[in-house]
Amino acid sequence: MAEYLAVSRLLMVLMTALAACSQVCSDDWPQFLGAARTGVSQETGLISSWPAEGPKIVWRTPLGVSMSGIAVSGGRAFTMFQDDTNQYVVALNVADGKEVWRTPVAPMYVNSMGNGPRATPTVSGDHVFAFTGEGILAAFRTLDGKLLWSVDVPKTLGGAAAEYGVSCSPVVVENRVVVQTGSNAFAIAAFDASSGKVVWKSGTGKSGYSSPVLMSVAGKEHLVAFTAAGASGVESASGKLLWEFPFPTEYDCNIAVPVQIDPDSLLISAGENHGSVILRLSAEGDSLKPEEIWSSPGRTSQLRAEWQTPVIHDGHLYGLDNAGSAGPITNLVCIRLSDRKTMWQKIRFGKSNLILAEGKLFLTTMNGEVIIVDASPAGFKELGRATIMETTRQAPALANGFLFVRDDKEVICIDARAAN
Repeated sequence: MAEYLAVSRLLMVLMTALAACSQVCSDDWPQFLGAARTGVSQETGLISSWPAEGPKIVWRTPLGVSMSGIAVSGGRAFTMFQDDTNQYVVALNVADGKEVWRTPVAPMYVNSMGNGPRATPTVSGDHVFAFTGEGILAAFRTLDGKLLWSVDVPKTLGGAAAEYGVSCSPVVVENRVVVQTGSNAFAIAAFDASSGKVVWKSGTGKSGYSSPVLMSVAGKEHLVAFTAAGASGVESASGKLLWEFPFPTEYDCNIAVPVQIDPDSLLISAGENHGSVILRLSAEGDSLKPEEIWSSPGRTSQLRAEWQTPVIHDGHLYGLDNAGSAGPITNLVCIRLSDRKTMWQKIRFGKSNLILAEGKLFLTTMNGEVIIVDASPAGFKELGRATIMETTRQAPALANGFLFVRDDKEVICIDARAAN
């Protein structure tokens, strides 16, 4: 009887937890584009429009110049920035925005396409990993910011940083930190998370500006990278090349992260009037074979993702389509994946970036706005818009009911929880 009562109590606790989660689910955002690097959050209980007086700003913390996004884990928000001397990794207290620590990692970075670091830190366990504008990969202790190791990746592997700066956000798989390298001899490489030593090197060709992502496609979990030459897949443990697909874009501007469409296929997309393709992977011995099953190229393309990674919701893809060669016109589009039909297109929506949660798109714009759009194929429906900062390129981070955004001056925390 005692055992029966104990089991009953456990079931009651689990049912209560599930019931609570059905009302409000929350989670951290430990890396670029969230936990799965898809730009999609499972959080619920979120706001559907901004209050009449505007978004509820919880705090603003002054920092400095950066294109780095924000990772949120364990009650802290991590990002990068620079002042007139150094690039830094910084940890902020999520509750009040106060600085917990900052650690210099490299000298200030200057580039004609914008100064400062570009990549977003990645949190894994009690370490946070960062990649500077010139390609220095470093590990820090999340507790106090102690620098554990650093390695100049392009120099170590005989390469050079991408022309517009290193934008690859590290991905951590078990005890390996994987990045694009800047070396023509080895396009991507894995480093030991504890020591920074090279574990493996793979692929060839110049770096692009995308970040690798772990996927399970065609029944095989592996890393998918989008370099200047195109897309490829490698085993995360060994770096063995499993497949590759050529997709060179002008100025090496392959930037958006590949997006998994279904268990066997994925999408890659680029701006500069290049367009998109969907690849189906199938087993071929110990490797995988990519087959192009859909493409939308050139000036009439349905999707030319410049630097914004599309998101998927209920069988539809939502993305930002940039018309022209790095031109000023960006359209917000909804594409039905079953037949690749464009369901709607908001012409000249504007330069922006996006994530998805609870059937809503949360966007930031280069005009400093935060926008909420209904993620529905029925038509474009804007739910809220407010200007709260200066220009930004980074998508929001969403963690535990709060949106984190930034510009070149501040990190801002917004309460995105629905009213009780």
